[in-house]
Amino acid sequence: MTEEILPNLYRIEVPLPRNPLQAINSYVIKDGNRSLVIDTGMNREECLSVLSSGLKELGVDLKKTDFFITHVHSDHMGLVPSLATDTSIVYFNRPEASSSNKPGSSWQRNDEFAAKHGFPEDERKKAIENHPGRKYSPQGHIDFHILQEGDTIRIGDYLFSCIETPGHTRGHMCLYESRKKLLVSGDHILIDITPNISLTSDDENPLNDYLNSLDKVYNFDIKLVLPGHRRLFKNHRERITELKQHHQERADEVLSILEAGKKNAFQVASLMTWDMTYKSWEQFPPQQKWFAFGEAEAHLKYLEGKGEVERLTGEQEVIFSLKN
Repeated sequence: MTEEILPNLYRIEVPLPRNPLQAINSYVIKDGNRSLVIDTGMNREECLSVLSSGLKELGVDLKKTDFFITHVHSDHMGLVPSLATDTSIVYFNRPEASSSNKPGSSWQRNDEFAAKHGFPEDERKKAIENHPGRKYSPQGHIDFHILQEGDTIRIGDYLFSCIETPGHTRGHMCLYESRKKLLVSGDHILIDITPNISLTSDDENPLNDYLNSLDKVYNFDIKLVLPGHRRLFKNHRERITELKQHHQERADEVLSILEAGKKNAFQVASLMTWDMTYKSWEQFPPQQKWFAFGEAEAHLKYLEGKGEVERLTGEQEVIFSLKN
């Protein structure tokens, strides 16, 4: 589906088959000289077919097209090598640029991290093998043009400023058009669903980063949010308040679970409340357990940083408990 949002600004809804996210919003800004595509979809034929058809419908010449990628996840950048030409500029953030061209090493680290935090080996291997970020990631090296906070992209009547919003991923970046009061939010602020905030390394505190990033854009003058998934929406401040409340409730639930005694992160995840169609944790596919486990880890790390939870690190496993 292709629709015009504002003059020369379009949305192409790219399907994500058999994925709870359902679809991704790829945005296209046209100008007489060049076009800009924001996010692309996964590296799979179903995505490429729809996006290519939409770009053709809009009369986009890929030889005169640049790309802005909000963050490293495959549903946002998977098709870049298939679409970018030797004349394209691919705008991206610095923290994720090097790792995106070396995906293998990060999956090994993620596996070792999950093992130490209680994720069973058989399900862990299945989760990684079937992870969409592994199966549908970009194939081939991408030459990035690195952007950072305050850098701008001018395309036609639009002048976007780059806003660093780490949390959903460590390099996540939004685009803000102050004159038209638009925020291209990627997966930073979504409506109807909450962005996944996962921890995959003991060196990070993504939930703390995410909450700070929400505060960062709270006072922006925004009339319309263009998210990476689902519908466009207004009143970003109300949505930010809802998202912060959601994570506070999650954190309170984790504390309640630990009142019964020490647990590893996988055990905590199994006892948390998840808005899923599955009736029990045992019915969760390994891939969904992986996402839930990452969320549990993020909340445990956040609570540890606040001094409410402590970890006990053994030779084989990390266990969490309430801090006395």
